Amino acid sequence: MYARDNVASASELQQRLPEGDEVEAATDMLRMLADGTRLRLMWLLSDDEHDVTALVAALGAARPAVSQHLGKLRLAGLVSVRRDGRRALYRARGGHVRRLVTEVMQAASHRVTGAPEHD
Repeated sequence: MYARDNVASASELQQRLPEGDEVEAATDMLRMLADGTRLRLMWLLSDDEHDVTALVAALGAARPAVSQHLGKLRLAGLVSVRRDGRRALYRARGGHVRRLVTEVMQAASHRVTGAPEHD
């Protein structure tokens, strides 16, 4: 058996590509996570909902900066908001987003600690 026998044709590979609008949406989402403050926010919001005051205290960042980051994450579809009286409670939107944040942080941990990768 030759290696070329196990290679897909270019047209077969093209058929497996995701649609352009899906790639654009994914790129936008990943771009939002490429900022350290936003990634930390997403980490905190992945396991529970929090208001801006709690997030400001946890991050040690200025309130306007945290609010601006939350607004960007919300526009990108990564964060949802729920009103509780006068408070706005934020949370990572959906299981896919939460798993994405968890997976990328676990991969980073493996890279930093040198722990072996999982298959």
